[in-house]
Amino acid sequence: MASPGGFGSFSGRIHLFVFAFVMFVCCLRAEAATKNYQFDVQVSNVSRLCHAKPIVTVNGRFPGPTIYAREGDRVIINVSNHAQYNMSIHWHGLKQYANGWADGPAYITQCPIKTGSSYVYDFNVTGQRGTLWWHAHILWLRATVYGAIVILPQQQTPYPFPKPDNEQVLVLGEWWHGDVEEIVKQGNAMGLPPNMSDAHTINGKPGPLFLCSEKHTFAMEVESGKKYLLRIVNAALNDELFFAVAGHNMTVVEIDAVYTKPFTTPAILIAPGQTTNVLVYANGAPGRYFMAVRPFQDVPIPVDNKTATAIFQYKGIPNTVLPSLPQLPSPNDTSFALSYNNKLRSLNSRNFPANVPLKVDRKLFFTVGLGKSVCPTCINGTRLSASLNNITFVMPQTGLLQAHYSNMKGVFTPDFPDKPPKAFNYTGAPLTANLFTSHGTRLSKIAFNSTVELVIQDTNLLSVESHPFHLHGYNFFVVGTGVGNFDPAKDPSKYNLVDPPERNTVGVPTGGWSAIRFRADNPGVWFFHCHLELHTGWGLKTAFVVEDGPGKDQAIRPPPKDLPPC
Repeated sequence: MASPGGFGSFSGRIHLFVFAFVMFVCCLRAEAATKNYQFDVQVSNVSRLCHAKPIVTVNGRFPGPTIYAREGDRVIINVSNHAQYNMSIHWHGLKQYANGWADGPAYITQCPIKTGSSYVYDFNVTGQRGTLWWHAHILWLRATVYGAIVILPQQQTPYPFPKPDNEQVLVLGEWWHGDVEEIVKQGNAMGLPPNMSDAHTINGKPGPLFLCSEKHTFAMEVESGKKYLLRIVNAALNDELFFAVAGHNMTVVEIDAVYTKPFTTPAILIAPGQTTNVLVYANGAPGRYFMAVRPFQDVPIPVDNKTATAIFQYKGIPNTVLPSLPQLPSPNDTSFALSYNNKLRSLNSRNFPANVPLKVDRKLFFTVGLGKSVCPTCINGTRLSASLNNITFVMPQTGLLQAHYSNMKGVFTPDFPDKPPKAFNYTGAPLTANLFTSHGTRLSKIAFNSTVELVIQDTNLLSVESHPFHLHGYNFFVVGTGVGNFDPAKDPSKYNLVDPPERNTVGVPTGGWSAIRFRADNPGVWFFHCHLELHTGWGLKTAFVVEDGPGKDQAIRPPPKDLPPC
């Protein structure tokens, strides 16, 4: 018979359970690591398209280094600024719970890191796994200051799709011959869009369809019969992009670091700010195949329409074999774009549920408009601008999060309207009268833990156009999308509330609308903006002030001691 305190007794079994639980927690903690990175922002000379120029880089690399972490890790990145520009870096798609100080957008959650100064971004990767990315979030410096973030699942947690034999990060970008900041300044001085890019790039390289690019071509070697996970990031400033691999289909398994129901497609569409993971099976005839990228633009707006290429090369095939090009959708293929986005569905499994808010506490309706602002020194005395609900956002000179946390007066007003000043036929004939907007640093205040539905409506003010909108600090569910004017009486009945795609950046279709839902459970000040750099600069942005919750861990953390001064 077991002794009273032995493991055969009830109290003994309790002790054994407690011991096992403590060991389990200790093991979990042992798995979570701290990953340290040093980012030296510096100017380096880089040559592309027969022309060398100085560019801002991280650690002298273009693109910058990939950050690797595992779900549950703490990541500490010391950013030291040796360049002539002020700098801030955004970790795009990381939720930064109650820790907006690590989010990165200049004058929203921090003042920038001045030349000769450093700032430590210190954050936990909680409940996220997949591909995200980082980029400069000031001026147009993200033209060259960007890189991928790869978050591996927790140890012993398998992917919910066939395990790849290998994987490859592919970051899509844009390249300008000239100094990007100077080009932007010239455009702003005239009140016009700056010159478009001269090439697209794949991992910083435009590929052999461009002059002087033999050595500026990215290639990945594959073996017959193996499967490869491509982690694709669109880091372009202003272009939605089609991507395809010649002779091979792709299986989409994740978007914006959220698993999807897998589906097979000959090409993907990816907007600036978005990420997409695809599986590619090396089951073609052994050879060399181009991976190609080209913009999607379904309105007559000038765009850099040149094709960037990289090479998908079977092992043992000599470089003398000419690669074949994929059949990309035509540049204005709206039906492919709509049908592709319609196939995106959350996995919504037991392990990876889609917790879609079914009840909505706050309904918002934001119209997207292009317009004009008075500019006495510009051509015609006006400059192009952009607005949400007819408000062109004015950037403050103090970090908004600091102003909110410290209750500073006079920095912003929490009165951004829930709907536009007046309803009109948003997507009818082009509207060219009354294009002047109001200006202000107006934010939308949201109660903690409330559920929000936001309908983003494109308009034909000057021109309809597709807009990728990014919300910092959150993922959201894209519950509905459509072409034309949103109909509040009929469209909600067609929402997908079961397995809608969950993401951090949504492409609002040209002349259409997207409806997103999220639970406001992350206190702080969170930027919401078009991820076309051109439109962000014109004022197509605002921010949400999410109030603190009642719990001690539901309030914004105190700011770090090294927060850059304004």
